[in-house]
Amino acid sequence: MRPQVVVLFVLVGAGLGAAPLQVAAPPAPAVTQESAVDLAFAGWTRQTPGCAVGVSENGATVLEKAYGMADLEHDVANVPASVFEAGSVSKQFTAAAMLLLARDGRIDLDDPVRKYVPELPDYGVPLTIRHLLTHTSGLRDWGSLAGIAGMPRGSRTYTHAHVVDILSRQTVLNFAPGTRWSYSNSGYNLAAVIIARVSGMSFAEFSRERLFEPLGLTHTSWRDDYTRIVPGRADAYSTAPGNRYRQNMPFENVHGNGGLLTTVGDLLRWDEALATGPLSGPALAAQQQTQARLNDGRQLHYGFGVFRGVYKGVPEVYHSGSTAGYRAFNTYYPSARLAVAVLCNAANANATRLARAVSDVYLGDRLRPDAPGAPPLREARGPLVGLERDESFTPSAADLAAFTGTFASDEIETTLVVDVRDDALVIRRRPGTLIPLRPHSRDRFNAGGGLGLVTFHRRNDEVIELAVTQDRVWDLRFPRVSAPVRR
Repeated sequence: MRPQVVVLFVLVGAGLGAAPLQVAAPPAPAVTQESAVDLAFAGWTRQTPGCAVGVSENGATVLEKAYGMADLEHDVANVPASVFEAGSVSKQFTAAAMLLLARDGRIDLDDPVRKYVPELPDYGVPLTIRHLLTHTSGLRDWGSLAGIAGMPRGSRTYTHAHVVDILSRQTVLNFAPGTRWSYSNSGYNLAAVIIARVSGMSFAEFSRERLFEPLGLTHTSWRDDYTRIVPGRADAYSTAPGNRYRQNMPFENVHGNGGLLTTVGDLLRWDEALATGPLSGPALAAQQQTQARLNDGRQLHYGFGVFRGVYKGVPEVYHSGSTAGYRAFNTYYPSARLAVAVLCNAANANATRLARAVSDVYLGDRLRPDAPGAPPLREARGPLVGLERDESFTPSAADLAAFTGTFASDEIETTLVVDVRDDALVIRRRPGTLIPLRPHSRDRFNAGGGLGLVTFHRRNDEVIELAVTQDRVWDLRFPRVSAPVRR
């Protein structure tokens, strides 16, 4: 770049005219990798929560920085060593713990789950540990079930005992194990339960002895007791009206699906461990990253707690995370031996996008932006995909009355009362919740309040039950226990 020329007029002696003097302006500061990362996180300031980011190349940390605040009430800034929750990034730690237990000969990945959790019903088809770890079990997501019952995660202190209790009442699966892929936290909570029962110690203690301490993850633990004091922890926040923030912490004790308390530095050490195999040789890392297959041979993008994909032509192993107000993304590029970890304590932080921006900086000319990514995961298409609204479905007052009545599910111990209010169908659910139903198509309604799609089933043209369907709960049936209201 040619230097800019600044012309200065200097008076040379009394009575003389101005003589031009050319002086080169100082060159603009070079854009470094660190300054490019700073620019990506520029929106997180001392008035907002924020994030920490870490980058390692060839096993050496090359960047650790933090932005925004860890505690808005007490004016404490985030630092690179701040402890965040990693959300579902945690799943790869649970999977690794189970793989270690299998290498010890204590379990087999193809053991039936009921061998260790006999509380589960016998579904008449093989349901194995492998199914739990690869999201091919067909188990309904326990958190979604709790939400349908009106007690979503965050509204009470759930424990693993609650998880087992909820799942023990599910009489059917979303699908036969191994035939589909559907993301479900249930599998990873049951994995934590199995590890505890087989090892004879708590899952948190097993993880500390077999994972955290051997790898030097000195700032990593499980949130198995949400009341425990965690030095250096960043509080989590969500946005509130008026451009403000409010606290949004995970007040529950379930873990294994999420709940990993960690730092970006520890995540980088973890990524290097998976790359070099100090836990149990390189074979364990390779096993964890092996993409699972369905019963018909179709290959998934998911291994054991990690996704395999391609980012702008560069292969990667990655996972995102989201719990309460925490957001996370951890990715490793094997061919570049590059790891990027982003942990945030703001629900409106897009940790995935931020980590991609950092990856762009450090991958540089190894990227091929026009290269195709991984093919879409067709087997992840749930029951709601392709269901389009039928505009001609406009039920009359008599039609609506036929749907009314009381419907109850023993599987989630919940009663739903369907009624008509102001010429529209609604669901009443304890305690004091009113859920509007909007016509979707014949006998189907979109439910507000995150309930999902409600389908009424008939026998001899009379409504006999309703079913609730969400992405992670398919066709949960509520038989009618009282007759429709006659008006």
